[in-house]
Amino acid sequence: MGFDNFFSGEMLVFCLKIFFASISGLLIGLEREIKGKSAGLKTNALVSLGACVFVIVSLKFQGEQYADVTRVLSQVVTGVGFLGAGVILQQQNKIKGLTTAATIWCSAGAGCLAATAMYSELIIFAICVIVINIVFGFVDAKIENRR
Repeated sequence: MGFDNFFSGEMLVFCLKIFFASISGLLIGLEREIKGKSAGLKTNALVSLGACVFVIVSLKFQGEQYADVTRVLSQVVTGVGFLGAGVILQQQNKIKGLTTAATIWCSAGAGCLAATAMYSELIIFAICVIVINIVFGFVDAKIENRR
């Protein structure tokens, strides 16, 4: 694609997809950032953006012989699993980082939703992830304080 096509409809759709992926990752990462976790705003935004771009690229091969666009989705899940594993630590009798790892995984899911232009689903999904992290973060803290 040359510079002439930079302002084409296809480029606008691409920009819309990566915009929604970035915003959803930022919003999902905001709660982690506020709590001072290692994977916050930038990490979740970049995971969402990266997942989005990988899926967009795979969709370019849709309909091609010997191309299975769903393989990229499965590889995003696997790859992000390794990234999430990097934030999980065992400290004495406690495991730390599971929620952060799960949130990173969800950010990848948000990127995949954005890449497939499932914007309504993306909004609902991002709200669910944020609400779960905030509301149940408080519940989890209350339970921890009682122990």
